[in-house]
Amino acid sequence: MPHTPIDPDSEAGILIQRLGYAGLVPFVGLALLLWIVSIEVHAFVSIALTGYAALIASFLGGIHWGIGLRHNAPQRQLHMVWGVTPSLVAWVALLMPAFAGLPVLALLLIACYLVDRKTWPEAGLREWMTLRFRLTVISTLSCLIGAGAT
Repeated sequence: MPHTPIDPDSEAGILIQRLGYAGLVPFVGLALLLWIVSIEVHAFVSIALTGYAALIASFLGGIHWGIGLRHNAPQRQLHMVWGVTPSLVAWVALLMPAFAGLPVLALLLIACYLVDRKTWPEAGLREWMTLRFRLTVISTLSCLIGAGAT
């Protein structure tokens, strides 16, 4: 069965974009909260932001598993190996104190984008790279802003 890409201007495409941008709310909200919450809840908010960033990095790796599992997947081995890499790196970052883990996660989000930029077009996902870039910039900045507050 051939892969038919989703048009970003279709109903499904608009939903995907809305969900992508909604996924930034925890990044931005938690990063800003770290600068204003009391010391009593600061650790909780730090863990929440670090955990969310790790979860999203794992999700980005999972997309590669989905691509690699397709019957006619280009670069199947790369997709399968890279698919688990963000989860492993994110797990290590999650075990670190937030001041160290959040910058690691910021770098991981950038690495995920760079891999996607090289692999998504060949997988038929070129039309999503603008959204992917925007989500990466805001999520990465949120991690760094959050790290600055820890």
